[in-house]
Amino acid sequence: MRDLRVTLVQRELQWEVPAENRRAITQLAAGLAGKTDLLVLPEMFTTGFSMNALANAEEPGGATEQWMQALAAELDCAVTGSIAVRVGDDVFNRMLFASAAQVQFYDKRHLFRMAGEHKRYRGGEKRVIVNWRGWRLLLQVCYDLRFPVFSRNRQDYDLALYVANWPGARTMHWRQLLIARAIENQACVVGVNRVGRDANGLDYNGDSLAVSADGQLLADLETGSEARTVTLSGSRLQEYREKFPAYMDADNFTVDN
Repeated sequence: MRDLRVTLVQRELQWEVPAENRRAITQLAAGLAGKTDLLVLPEMFTTGFSMNALANAEEPGGATEQWMQALAAELDCAVTGSIAVRVGDDVFNRMLFASAAQVQFYDKRHLFRMAGEHKRYRGGEKRVIVNWRGWRLLLQVCYDLRFPVFSRNRQDYDLALYVANWPGARTMHWRQLLIARAIENQACVVGVNRVGRDANGLDYNGDSLAVSADGQLLADLETGSEARTVTLSGSRLQEYREKFPAYMDADNFTVDN
């Protein structure tokens, strides 16, 4: 496996102003062309974690999806993060994974009932893994982090991506669970969270992390840091799995939709 350069972007989001958020991210990403393989943005990066689902939702192939593909082409990388997408009468919290050639997606399965997300959005049903530059990437969104069965590695992914709007009041949970997911699945984990205060008065500390398969922190972004690029070593991941093959003793199971 080759190495994978991943850029974690944790920034303050303008509430329900997609064009401004896209503009700010474009500016932040300037100069990254040829220097990263993957740009990871927070959950609901165009609007913040708004329950105004119908008003904020874009159609598939809409402005943000087109922008992501254009940015991916400009930087020669993939770009991922979630937005609200309307399909028929349903709105999904959809994590898009865009390259210049195509856009793949994962619909958030576990909806955060404490904010009423399950009343405004429809949950996804399928676990999604994408292939990018020799790595297999599991796509996950925020609250999914609390449900380890759904993200259990079946020896089918190398890196789990979690994009989030995770409030600072539960920072300890966020950090500990990201590390746990890496250790138990013997896979690298990247978790990208936002910073700042949203329109609901919730504060976000960021604490975006990149974690190696043995639980070591490779990147730990403080509140004042908007972006950092970390290199994930493919050879070290393979070596660790070979030297400590706990995955060979894992229990078999299935997940019902």
